[in-house]
Amino acid sequence: MTLPRFYPIFDSADWVARAVPLGVRLVQLRIKDRPEQTLRTEISTALGLCRSYGAALVVNDQWQLAIDLGAEWLHLGQEDLDVADIPAIRRAGLKLGVSTHDRSELDRALALAPDYIALGPIYPTILKKMKWTEQGLDRLTEWKGVIGDIPLCAIGGMTITRAPGAFAAGADMVAAVTDITLNADPEVRLGDWLKVTA
Repeated sequence: MTLPRFYPIFDSADWVARAVPLGVRLVQLRIKDRPEQTLRTEISTALGLCRSYGAALVVNDQWQLAIDLGAEWLHLGQEDLDVADIPAIRRAGLKLGVSTHDRSELDRALALAPDYIALGPIYPTILKKMKWTEQGLDRLTEWKGVIGDIPLCAIGGMTITRAPGAFAAGADMVAAVTDITLNADPEVRLGDWLKVTA
């Protein structure tokens, strides 16, 4: 499939329920430090919502639950790659996205033949503490030159005004989190994102 250019990331099925009716077609569910039953319920609910609206749900980190619940997509960070059962993930037919921050991580990701590669943070981000400083647009161009046809996702500090620069630098997709969730009117903001990335 050709991946949508807009890729919001949310921490609950409630957010997915707000996004997919508006036309979001690719969304990541990223939930940390919750009991397994809560994770199972959230992922299952989000999967049902996405299927109802013809959207694709990407499950972050929780590869065992993604397999158990019949998800189609999985996203793994570098730490998650250390513990994930890649052969089991592949046997289950999951499509895979991988986070990268430097060339050694990019090489590791490419060895997995991923369905997309994420680079970040492109700009400073308030979402989580990171040891990486902002990568900048030039790094997007460098990454795209290396990975070729593999879709490249820009993440970290992304806003509607920054998105065109990321696309011009080589990104195929832009992931947004706090630009939506901290907005006074998230639904309007989602609509604006969909227009900018159409």
